[in-house]
Amino acid sequence: MIKFYDGEFDEIGVPSGYLNSKGDTIVPIGKYYYCYTDTIRNFGMIVEKETGKILGIDQNANELFEVYKYDNGPDYTRDGLFRIIQNGKFGFANENGEIVIQPKYKCARPFDNEIAMVTDFCEIKPMENREIWIGDKWFKIDTQGNKIMK
Repeated sequence: MIKFYDGEFDEIGVPSGYLNSKGDTIVPIGKYYYCYTDTIRNFGMIVEKETGKILGIDQNANELFEVYKYDNGPDYTRDGLFRIIQNGKFGFANENGEIVIQPKYKCARPFDNEIAMVTDFCEIKPMENREIWIGDKWFKIDTQGNKIMK
């Protein structure tokens, strides 16, 4: 799918949508608040109108999961993975939109040198346009979701 928009410039808030390679409208302008991804071959990101959540969609516009919002945009990809949320739990997906680590953690930090810190016990508190994560019992996982026992 190829992004199109209604306006002079493509920026957050400008109505946008997606066409297929034949020029047929797949995602009409206005369905979502904003479409982040310019071209969707397998996976793209959009902003839901009602909630402001960033969602991952596939090439058929099926909604796959919520992408964790960081710095007012989608989570950064680190070591090939970014954080996702399903049913209030964190997991990780790759740049093709494939869930690599199922959402099962209460909190998860991004990967750094192929290691992420995660926990099953965490309190998330909003504070001045950001979140504070309070918890103990953090542990390390690798990019396949295996617990690192070091």
